[in-house]
Amino acid sequence: MTPPSGPVRSPDGDGAAGTRVRAARKEIGLTQQGLAAAVQVSRQTIIAMETGDYAPSVYLAIKVAKALRSSVEALWDPEPPGEGLPRAAAAP
Repeated sequence: MTPPSGPVRSPDGDGAAGTRVRAARKEIGLTQQGLAAAVQVSRQTIIAMETGDYAPSVYLAIKVAKALRSSVEALWDPEPPGEGLPRAAAAP
């Protein structure tokens, strides 16, 4: 099976990951063009990520996280810490 050739919509559905990417980029004073150059993609790719219209590959997500001095989990984890299912270790 071949992968889809067009953009892949972000799985979070609400663009929360894109909002976190945008906030992290602005926090360090980086422009969309600057981030695009740092990770070797087009500015349009950064725009699509920030609007939730594009979910990056794992490789690109790692590059973006490093450029933003963050982690993939902090930017793209759909369940921030403290949300989701409790861990087995937390049980009595």
